[in-house]
Amino acid sequence: MKKFTLIGVGGYIAPRHLKAIKDTGNILVAALDKHDSVGILDSYFPNCSFFTEFERFDRHINKLYCSGDTVDYLSICSPNYLHDAHIRYGLRMGMNVICEKPLVINYKNFEYIKKLENDNGNKVNVILQLRLHPEIVKLKNIIDNSKKTDYKINLQYFTPRGKWYDYSWKSDVTKSGGLLMNIGVHFFDLLIWIFGPVVKYSVEKYTQHKSKGTLVLKKGIANWNLSIDRQDCKFNNYDPYRLLKVDDEIIDLNYNFVNLHTLAYQQILDNNGFSITNCEDSIKLVNNFLKYYTYPGKETV
Repeated sequence: MKKFTLIGVGGYIAPRHLKAIKDTGNILVAALDKHDSVGILDSYFPNCSFFTEFERFDRHINKLYCSGDTVDYLSICSPNYLHDAHIRYGLRMGMNVICEKPLVINYKNFEYIKKLENDNGNKVNVILQLRLHPEIVKLKNIIDNSKKTDYKINLQYFTPRGKWYDYSWKSDVTKSGGLLMNIGVHFFDLLIWIFGPVVKYSVEKYTQHKSKGTLVLKKGIANWNLSIDRQDCKFNNYDPYRLLKVDDEIIDLNYNFVNLHTLAYQQILDNNGFSITNCEDSIKLVNNFLKYYTYPGKETV
């Protein structure tokens, strides 16, 4: 049984990590979040120590280490702009790290984390759960075994968000990295992973709520369209809409999203998780997209 800690237990994605830790037969010994609405812990690890201040969390972890009760993993579900700091903390405390996407929002921080990981000896694992989706795995195998280089790809991902979004850290590009870093980076990772490196790209629109553009990849051209605008989901009864179409074949991504984190954790525990280099190309790409970002009052990019 491995011992886990978790930073960001009060957020949207944390329950999937809690479930993954429990479903893989492990235990959460400590958690940190500045908000105390974390009753979700009772459903998974009611005896987990909980802290709302980093300093007290750090003190607790240090006491565990000093007593010889070492912790194996730190799972990071904190706001995007804090990921690199929390990764460094986990490595320095002797823990392996599991980090939600995106690993960092500024590519400049990527190289430092990679160096620290190499010097430290512990591993940083990135959650790229969509690579484990059965339909994506099937598609990847088909493309890998094909000599075709002119696939026509259409990616649409609409996931409506309410007015609260504009008041959260997720709407602040300096904290989330923007819509394409906060939500889109997983899908760009998939496109690069399946169809090869980016040859060139264009961005038609990039605002706080929606973005569209084109990627020319080694094995095809992908038109992509992402939105959190509720009106874009009106046709789908305001429910999320996911479409990945390759030539004339539609890849169904509308199921089996919840348990993918458990699969990701199992691979990590089997020493077969996704490393930080797996996400490097997509983070660099989305960082480049920021020059196209527009907001009210910004007339040029």
